Amino acid sequence: MKIQTKITLLFFSIGAVGLILLNFTIFYFVSQFNFQDFFKRLEARVNLAADIYIHPDELSSTYKEMRTKYLEKLEDEQQYIIGLDSLNRLNGDVPKNIPGDFFYQVLKEGKASYNEDNRFFYGKLFKEKKEKHIVIVTALDPYGFRELETLRKVMIFVFIISLFLTYIAGKVFSHYTVNPIRTVMRKVKNISANNLHSRLEELGGNDEMSELVLTFNNMLNRLETAFETQNNFVSNASHELKTPLSIITGEVQLLLAGGELLPAAEKSAKVILSHAEQLEHIITSLLGLAQSGFDGKKQNWQKIRIDELVMMVAGFVKKIDEKSVLELDFSALPEDESLLYTEGNVNLLQLALSNIILNACKYSSHQTVKIELRLEHKRILIVVTDQGIGIPVKDQQYIFEPFFRASNTSEFNGHGIGLPLTLNIIRLHKGSIGINSEVEKGTQMRVVLPISS
Repeated sequence: MKIQTKITLLFFSIGAVGLILLNFTIFYFVSQFNFQDFFKRLEARVNLAADIYIHPDELSSTYKEMRTKYLEKLEDEQQYIIGLDSLNRLNGDVPKNIPGDFFYQVLKEGKASYNEDNRFFYGKLFKEKKEKHIVIVTALDPYGFRELETLRKVMIFVFIISLFLTYIAGKVFSHYTVNPIRTVMRKVKNISANNLHSRLEELGGNDEMSELVLTFNNMLNRLETAFETQNNFVSNASHELKTPLSIITGEVQLLLAGGELLPAAEKSAKVILSHAEQLEHIITSLLGLAQSGFDGKKQNWQKIRIDELVMMVAGFVKKIDEKSVLELDFSALPEDESLLYTEGNVNLLQLALSNIILNACKYSSHQTVKIELRLEHKRILIVVTDQGIGIPVKDQQYIFEPFFRASNTSEFNGHGIGLPLTLNIIRLHKGSIGINSEVEKGTQMRVVLPISS
């Protein structure tokens, strides 16, 4: 999951929890206000009932007339006046729907309120001389509950709208939060082996993004130094190692060409020449492996027609190994010649393909090696199939590691450099290599290259 998505979800979750708490708090306090307001209305009726019925006087009729004329009649309003004896026992009809705890609270505190569903009760204790009475008024509050129901619906609607707006705000917030990181990523992606001198623009602040940019720039400084050191080593080693070898090879060839050596000396000279040429090949391969591993420059890249490249490689292999038997299969090539071109360095690709084909010829004891060229999924596919010794399954995952040789290749000369070099070259050309091998049946190497745009 991307950081921007995580920030959006976190922002949305925090906003949703906040909205739930806010709505719950509002609904709770509004409902409590409604209940308390209704209880106060019941309390006013309790006081009037006491003035009218418990101790009637000349004002009682006035109170009764005012109550009837000016005080609204509540829904299903009922009133109860209950007398108490000296032991605080209830005399008269006691409503069955009022719990005993309600009367206990009235006697203890002088008043009590209670509601069950939509029915509200309010009771109060009145003392006059030795007489005690409990006045209770009960009624329904349908208007208050309708108000709360309406408020609940409105709050649910507002909650849904607020959730949507919170999600949009989270998207916007996460976009602007991650945008500096995204900008850094775009700039970093544009930095490769051929422009390691480039640096990210420093932000000049003390926040985490400024520290990230400084960290990247410091890393690029170290990488540039390391690449320059390696590049200098490859260039110097290419000159310093090849020049003495060329002199040794040339001098030995002159000795052999003179024909004045004794048989034993001539044999030794030929051994020296063979090993010098072998050492030169090893050095060339090692330098190519090192260079192809880091040099991403494309100054020598060009459009290459792949069928012509394969024929050129086949001719090169025949010159090196005259016993090789190659079978070229171009029958599956498309009629559109523009699909036969790839982009790259022709010398590097020639080296990579020749390594594969030479290995196929060597490890198949010069049996027929089939080279098939075709298009597959809009990419160029080169398939090299031999009938050789194959590669053990346990060794196949290591064959592209430098200096590794399969366990069944002890009878064949090799250094374990060709395939790692080939893999680096193919990767440099944005391609891939696949292998399918079975011991004593043969090996098939599949090279995939992109079509030139």
